[in-house]
Amino acid sequence: MFSSLLTASLLSLALSASAFPEYRSLAGLSAAEVRAVARTFQSTPGAQPPPPAINDTSSKLVFDDAHPYEPARPGDIRGPCPGLNTLASHGYLDRSGIATPGEIITAVQEGFNMGWDLAAFVTYAAFVVDGNHLTNLLSIGEKTPETGPDAPAPAIIGGLNTHGAFEGDASTTRDDFALGNNFLFNETLFDQVSISSGDRLWVNGTLDITSAAVHRHNRILDSMARNPNFTFTTPRYLTAYAETTFPLAFFVSHQKSDTSLSLGLDDARSFLQNNKFPDGFYRRNGSYGLTEVFAPFPDVLPGKNEGVGNYVVDPEDPGFNGGGLCYAYYKQSNLTLAMYPDPTDELRTALQQNMASFYSALGDPTCEEVFPFGQ
Repeated sequence: MFSSLLTASLLSLALSASAFPEYRSLAGLSAAEVRAVARTFQSTPGAQPPPPAINDTSSKLVFDDAHPYEPARPGDIRGPCPGLNTLASHGYLDRSGIATPGEIITAVQEGFNMGWDLAAFVTYAAFVVDGNHLTNLLSIGEKTPETGPDAPAPAIIGGLNTHGAFEGDASTTRDDFALGNNFLFNETLFDQVSISSGDRLWVNGTLDITSAAVHRHNRILDSMARNPNFTFTTPRYLTAYAETTFPLAFFVSHQKSDTSLSLGLDDARSFLQNNKFPDGFYRRNGSYGLTEVFAPFPDVLPGKNEGVGNYVVDPEDPGFNGGGLCYAYYKQSNLTLAMYPDPTDELRTALQQNMASFYSALGDPTCEEVFPFGQ
């Protein structure tokens, strides 16, 4: 296994040499550079199996003394996911914005009570194409040397900001990549007027499942109308609809047995714009997993624009119509293989483990496991 003591020691030396020349003093380095150096010694090289599900899924205070809010420091990375940004701001994830898949899976369970299956599926679907398999590190935002040295092209190790690998168009609060900034909060989209009803989206200062579904539909129509490169296929197709329910599932404070699906404007802004738990925030009572999140109002079939306003359905993409998660697993597996066509032995071992972890998150015996890098 690549995580043997000898190999780990050699990689740690290689990482430290590339990020921090031998015998060089830390004096004069920026805070970000110091953290980058420290991170190379703290990371566990090589892929690791996913952590288990947490035992306690009751509602509890998560904005507590052990997890104070701290704004991002110079050099800290934040990205397109407000949930991960918030977890980093409160120390559930490393505040640098660099984390292992296992750390992400545990953090989203602890901070939001996300179900293990959903946490693991989404994490590995992103990690296999955007993460560094040798160092076991992923940037929750932009590409950075803090995740370790790159593998040879065509691997990207680009972090979650990378467009088209996992992140995609028609976000509810960010621009399409072709139209603007695909990872920074957009006030206009946040406060968008509902086209279908003529009413403001935030009815009486709250967001509910009906208005969220309208907003999702409107964002798709807007991308169709303005983005000549609009692509709405799996896995983005699945995550875009999941994105509709995430704020209502995870950003509503749940004390005791409260199961409200109405999100206040101020609380929404705290997460989406400020990357911060609202004061006194309690995570939901009971976990929320794949079964619940991937069933929200699919009103457009998967496809892409071939020029502005010319949306063409992809007949091979099932979306939610049976086998969608399997299709996402196979598609990301093929993309990973294309990125690592000739891996070294150490890299191949890490890829094998991460692909096995990705498959384990499906929990679906109808999906046949594939082994693009051997067994």
